[in-house]
Amino acid sequence: MKPFETHKGLVVPLDRPHIDTDQIIPKQFLKGTERAGYGESLFYDWRYRQDGSLDVSFPLNAPRYRGASVLVAGRNFGCGSSREHAPWALADFGFRVIIAPSFADIFATNCLKNGLLCIALDEAQVARLMQRACEVEGYELTADLRQCVVRDESDFTASFQIDPFRRQCLLQGLDDISFSQLYEADIAAYEARRPSWRESLSDI
Repeated sequence: MKPFETHKGLVVPLDRPHIDTDQIIPKQFLKGTERAGYGESLFYDWRYRQDGSLDVSFPLNAPRYRGASVLVAGRNFGCGSSREHAPWALADFGFRVIIAPSFADIFATNCLKNGLLCIALDEAQVARLMQRACEVEGYELTADLRQCVVRDESDFTASFQIDPFRRQCLLQGLDDISFSQLYEADIAAYEARRPSWRESLSDI
């Protein structure tokens, strides 16, 4: 997983509450187990018309937001099923930061495990960011994970909270497996000294 320290990127607003994981990546695209290739299906039902063409009225398809890596959305983002394909699709599309007033717990955890930073700000702060992203073409935000601050080039600055363990894993680029591998020597030592299952059965 790519370490996350500071990210500056173009902001795209998606002013809708309760965006669930079935809208983020619809169920018909959940057939694979690889993490790549889901970006083109992100928000499929909103991004594409019935004939398969892009709906330019949807913010992610607007030319001014092309290349956006910071998504600002409404409250309760990522609700619904716990599918990990949702953060896979967001990351594959190019997002590294998602800002909303609140997130579904499992979704937020899945994001952190896949190198995506979820930042919860209050409703008024999110509304300001939405407005600026709509009014200012090329509007960018910087998310600083070391300082736990998000800011723009003007007058907006806001602090955010994140679980210390997950913060450290993001800073170091560690998912659950790579974190466990840090203790590989300890695990091997434990396995070497504990009784095998056959020895355990012989004592019964």
